[in-house]
Amino acid sequence: MHIDKETIRKIAHLGRLEFEEKNEEQILKDFNKILDWMDKLNELDTSNVAPLIHMSSEVNVLREDEVKVTLKHEEALYNAPKKDSDYFRVPKFLG
Repeated sequence: MHIDKETIRKIAHLGRLEFEEKNEEQILKDFNKILDWMDKLNELDTSNVAPLIHMSSEVNVLREDEVKVTLKHEEALYNAPKKDSDYFRVPKFLG
């Protein structure tokens, strides 16, 4: 499978990516190398290979969850650049 420059532009638009036109040819080569590599992997017979569930056999050692007060409310607000009684004040953000 190979892709063309128009497909690269469409992928960039969908991913909200920007790149200069002078880099377009290199990006196209890189994409096609990745796709060629994927095609090569698809040639492998994996019918007798069990699916990988975990990347390693390591087990996480977790501590017990304990409810405790580690920082008082006043201490948390002490160094706040802007505060309003009991809260941090932050700029409005509409995204």
